[in-house]
Amino acid sequence: MSKTILIVDDSSSLRNVVKIALVDAGYDVIEGGDGTEGIKALDGRKVHLIISDVNMPNMDGISMVKEIKKMANYQFTPIIMLTTEAGDDLKSQGKAAGVKAWVVKPFKPDQMLNAVSKLIMP
Repeated sequence: MSKTILIVDDSSSLRNVVKIALVDAGYDVIEGGDGTEGIKALDGRKVHLIISDVNMPNMDGISMVKEIKKMANYQFTPIIMLTTEAGDDLKSQGKAAGVKAWVVKPFKPDQMLNAVSKLIMP
């Protein structure tokens, strides 16, 4: 059975790049264009991992993580931030919110897939 990953990013081209890498690696992918859409996508189905940007309209990635951690079905779902932000301040905010890994753009698909395979829920 394949695992489902939610990608949340306001850049559709970036979502496509990530989606292609994940689908090629055998994962199912669902998408959201910002934190609000990301939350809506968590509709009770099993999601094994979430990959999110930090800077997005409507709801940023860290706010979204805080909301997800309040949801009983998803509070233990691992979250990777995939972002241009490399600042320690934001990283520590992310870690405090429950982010498990921080991958800085531009990224190599192998680097992201490596983080995914280490963190994805069984």
